[in-house]
Amino acid sequence: MLDFTKCLVTQFLSLLALTHTLFISSIIHAADIQTSTKNITTRHGFALYGDLKYPEGFTHLNYVNPNAEKGGSVRLMGFGTFDTLNPYTLRGISPINTPGQYIYGFSEETDSLLAGTEGVTRSGDEPQSAYGLIAESISYPADLSWCIFNIRPSARFQDGHSIDAHDVLFSWQTLVKKGHPQFRQNLKAVKDVVVVDPLTVKVIFNHTNAGTDLLRFGELPVLPKHYWKDKEFAKTTLTPPVISGPYKIKTVSAGKYITFKRNIDYWAKDLGINKGRYNFDTVQFDFFRDQTIAFEGFKSGEFDAFMDYTAKNWAAGYNFPALRDKQVLKEEIKHQIPSGTQGFFFNTRKAIFDSVKVREGIALLFDFEWTNKNIFHGAYTRNTTYFPNSIFDASEAKPDKLELNLLDQYKDILPPDLYLRPFSANTFAPLPMSNEKKGRGSIRHKQRQALKLFNQEGWHLKNGTLYHSETGVAFEFEILLRQPGLKRVVEPFITNLRKTGIKATARLVDASQYKVRLDDFDFDMTTFVLSQSLSPSHEQREYFHSSTRDIKGSRNYAGVNHPAIDQLTETIIRAKTRQELITATKALDRVLLWNHYIVPNWHLNYHRIAYWNKFKKPDQQPPYKLGFENWWIKSELLKTISLGK
Repeated sequence: MLDFTKCLVTQFLSLLALTHTLFISSIIHAADIQTSTKNITTRHGFALYGDLKYPEGFTHLNYVNPNAEKGGSVRLMGFGTFDTLNPYTLRGISPINTPGQYIYGFSEETDSLLAGTEGVTRSGDEPQSAYGLIAESISYPADLSWCIFNIRPSARFQDGHSIDAHDVLFSWQTLVKKGHPQFRQNLKAVKDVVVVDPLTVKVIFNHTNAGTDLLRFGELPVLPKHYWKDKEFAKTTLTPPVISGPYKIKTVSAGKYITFKRNIDYWAKDLGINKGRYNFDTVQFDFFRDQTIAFEGFKSGEFDAFMDYTAKNWAAGYNFPALRDKQVLKEEIKHQIPSGTQGFFFNTRKAIFDSVKVREGIALLFDFEWTNKNIFHGAYTRNTTYFPNSIFDASEAKPDKLELNLLDQYKDILPPDLYLRPFSANTFAPLPMSNEKKGRGSIRHKQRQALKLFNQEGWHLKNGTLYHSETGVAFEFEILLRQPGLKRVVEPFITNLRKTGIKATARLVDASQYKVRLDDFDFDMTTFVLSQSLSPSHEQREYFHSSTRDIKGSRNYAGVNHPAIDQLTETIIRAKTRQELITATKALDRVLLWNHYIVPNWHLNYHRIAYWNKFKKPDQQPPYKLGFENWWIKSELLKTISLGK
């Protein structure tokens, strides 16, 4: 009995000590927050470089119509399939994570602390600037070692539950531990998150000058703790979870369709960041695996708008009555959006692709000029950079002095040609007046050059097949595809490979299998597009840093593992000025290019969209996004709908 009593006393004293420690800790944090405000900035948003475009209290964005009429229904095409409504985990595919879905601006995602730098809330006219959404304002010291997010008292989830600081803490803990691996990468600089009071959260960073980390935390989707606390977050689900966004999920059928209904009680509908946006009452996405079939549905009026990703169809597929009668409008909308890193990705985890020379030789055998002329109707521009259509393109000139300051320490492990000539002058470019420049399909001199590179790495042609001289293994690999339309692009590439003795095959799989194989890095070569932004940041670490090479579900598909690239990705994240960012990103572009991790593809600098003539658009087109979520249905049509009811 005495032992039992002694045990109880000991446990009580331990609990008392722990309570005291936590109490003292909270006082210390509170005292830290209440430090002198003369070096503390409090603002309605945050700009990574320069100043915010919109002042405190702004009423609406320049590229919207704040008086746009609300109402009506829109049907759009989704591509691929989905099997979950939780977009934040590794398991399953959520609608917003299907190809091209983000461009329309409607999703099952929940609100974040700040809006402007990520996803469907990305700014249309500013690079790397974010404004308060759930957070009314933010406070931070001059050294940016921490940041306080002040939550709006009016912020609500769709079930009416208030959003508070405990939801923010729960979201950080849950997403880092159970969410998609990208959250661990993006938030690795967060040292601690402290609940100061129900409407105040302090985020402490591992270092100073944490501007990009502040924005990454601001992008954090704020999850409802009361909803998820007794559910398994990592599992797939088709039960619409509680969120806080402008649309509710009305109906859903896995892989077939999802319908969003405008939330008329949306807590943030009158904020300047949202005014004039999200004007349709309902938005339905019907999902197709074949864009050809979907296009036929669009022509018959089944869909209201169609983003066309096929050059051949855009050039020759619109000769139908509704277009001639101007019931359907076809438009090329110019933009200044940096194009993604699109290419055939080598999986360098595979032994056959661990040689830079072998990868370069294979890249030579993709005849873009012929492909562009004969398949794409001359619509595209060849990528010679990882950052097309942007100021970060390093392919047109040799490195300048600022870049050399970053690159010279790695001179012994970088290709000598990197210093001698721009990448666009490399053997990817056709010879003057050569057949491939005219798109005639003859690339004999490139085939000879490729064979020379293969020979230098021990691969030799024998009886029409390329064998390794030491192992006797034939050179064979598989190209993993998700889109049927890419087979016509890949087949001529395979033919050119065969002419140099390489046996390549194409394997087409469905979206679910494709995702699993990419997550597991179970492929030899595949096609993909890594999205790029106006201000490269943490995503470069996930794409190219060696620390992500073996993380299941990371987007380091090429298996990049290079000390110079590791250092340059960190330099990009830590850049203090716009010029430092440009220099570091160009240096990264240069090192990636000359190591031939991908066979670069192609890009456009305009949106190709066709739509039924039922919409009105704002007078100003945003340069950095399509902005479809800012469109609205013509008032005369809304009146007709109303009378019909």
